[in-house]
Amino acid sequence: MPYGTLYLIPVPLAEETAAKSFTPYLVDTINSIKEYIVENEKTARKFLKLAGLKIPQSELLIHDYSKYNRDMGTADFFKGLQAGNDVGLMSEAGCPGIADPGAEIVDKAHRMGIKVVPLVGPSSILLALMASGFNGQSFTFHGYLPIDKVLRSKKIKELEAAAIKLDQTQLFIETPFRNNPMLEEILKTANPRTKLCIATDLTAPTEFVQTKTIAEWQKKVPELHKRPTIFLLFH
Repeated sequence: MPYGTLYLIPVPLAEETAAKSFTPYLVDTINSIKEYIVENEKTARKFLKLAGLKIPQSELLIHDYSKYNRDMGTADFFKGLQAGNDVGLMSEAGCPGIADPGAEIVDKAHRMGIKVVPLVGPSSILLALMASGFNGQSFTFHGYLPIDKVLRSKKIKELEAAAIKLDQTQLFIETPFRNNPMLEEILKTANPRTKLCIATDLTAPTEFVQTKTIAEWQKKVPELHKRPTIFLLFH
């Protein structure tokens, strides 16, 4: 019996923005499968309801891949796929596998010879890059920078140097409740002429995306506490 297909299903980035993420193909897909591997079961069930799931949720088999369950192994996640059933993979927000632990599931699927199909949906990284005005031909996403102030300042200087030397956009993130200290460090460390794009609450009604020089940002610093944000540096 051939294996099933692993569908990578994007999840909205913000509350009340689900409709911006739907495609007819996505709706058809979620109504054709009954098994999911998810980072957050509550978020996943809410999304499926908003997306127009017609299958009773009581009939769904959902594998929780949250940080509390990752050490338990993933063998059970693939039994349905091995039996020929299609399965959906969902991150807590955005695209599975992009700055997301679901990449491990996708990697294992490839090693097992399981077909992987990515669906169209929102990625905060690409949306921020699109809106920044920076180099979209060459860019690097660094994830989280060091928490230690000295190491973080050193890393910011390294990214700034790379942006100049390689003509390359440098993207990174921070845990939302530490955004303000991160921004403070960037404004203190980077050259006044360096460009910084701040992309916050993407797709939400409170969305904020602006590109300015460090010197311009220093005149009026935005409030970013607990607001999902992508930082982008360029020269």
